[in-house]
Amino acid sequence: MFFSALSLAWREIRHNPMRSGLTTLGIIIGVAAVIILVTLGNGASASITNQIKGLGTNLLVLFPGAQQRPGPPMPSTPFKMEDVEAIERGIRGIAAVSAITQRNMSVVYENRNHITQVQGSDNAFFKTRNFNVETGRDFTPAEERSGLAVCVIGKTVRDELFGSQTPLGATIRIDKVACKVIGLLESKGGSSFGGDQDDLVVAPIRMVQRRITGNRDVSMIYVSTAEGENTDHVRDNITRLIRDRRGIREGQDDDFVVRDLKEVTNVIGNVIGLLTTFLTMIAAVSLVVGGIGIMNIMLVSVTERTREIGIRLAIGALERDVLVQFLIEAVALSLLGGAAGVLLGLAISSLICLLLKLPFAIDWGIVTIALAISATIGVLFGFFPARRAARLDPIEALRYE
Repeated sequence: MFFSALSLAWREIRHNPMRSGLTTLGIIIGVAAVIILVTLGNGASASITNQIKGLGTNLLVLFPGAQQRPGPPMPSTPFKMEDVEAIERGIRGIAAVSAITQRNMSVVYENRNHITQVQGSDNAFFKTRNFNVETGRDFTPAEERSGLAVCVIGKTVRDELFGSQTPLGATIRIDKVACKVIGLLESKGGSSFGGDQDDLVVAPIRMVQRRITGNRDVSMIYVSTAEGENTDHVRDNITRLIRDRRGIREGQDDDFVVRDLKEVTNVIGNVIGLLTTFLTMIAAVSLVVGGIGIMNIMLVSVTERTREIGIRLAIGALERDVLVQFLIEAVALSLLGGAAGVLLGLAISSLICLLLKLPFAIDWGIVTIALAISATIGVLFGFFPARRAARLDPIEALRYE
């Protein structure tokens, strides 16, 4: 009986392709919109997560300044090199610690100049920030200790100052300091916060402090926790250590901030998830509209086929046979619309991801749910027309013109 009803439903759909297509348009649009929004949301979340991971592995960032409100910390006493050494000696579970002193400055090579971020640090910087030296080398221990004027540059600085030339061995001027280029960093592209991760110059921190800033202040500290370590535990230990070193008493607020980039990832992921869910719920309204369209067309179909229904009932068909036939027809229309919506949604989302350079992250669970909802809509909105067809009086149906 099921296959016979399915055959009759398919025949009816084939005989009215235009009407069937318009009937399922609401389902197609609704399912496609849901697939597009969820796929783009997943892609954006994955992109931001990957970019934040690119800032460093299991990274904690220490800023001087009180966090009194959302946004950057309030200015406060800078860190000192002794704070960095204390973290290295006194905190377990860390893989690397790097002190950073930084300024936005003009760098010059021959007749070209470019304003970039000059960061004074050591070789631990490359480990904490997941930077690889693509060509050349990093600093030697002697260069770090003596503060020699050498530097490693990012791709953006290389493009601005050297174009297609090889920068290795060239001498650039940072402010009034002549600095030899010894390495070129591997490109990391833009960050989630709108900055260019390749627009920087890294030099030994002793050189920057002595010859550029003129003090031993440390702008920030990067701490990379060891693999498998509890980041929260390490952060709490660092907080206690720095509070003690800065003479902050119990009950007083910190005049520094320790940020875990995992928390930033979670917050951004939650925001994107909530926004995607909200937009998906709005898009799902199209599915309800599509269901109403199916119910309307099925009622029209029942009216048009009243004599056919009367003949079937007169020659022995049961009410449930007619009910199943029209239910299957409604479900078939919904599933066809759902399948078309999935294909359309995947095609459009893949194109948008390609244009926006986002990962194409398909959620097959959502695809399955979309098809299941399509079938459910067919049952819910097809039941009333099917029941009306099943309850027709055979004699009255045969008299219908």
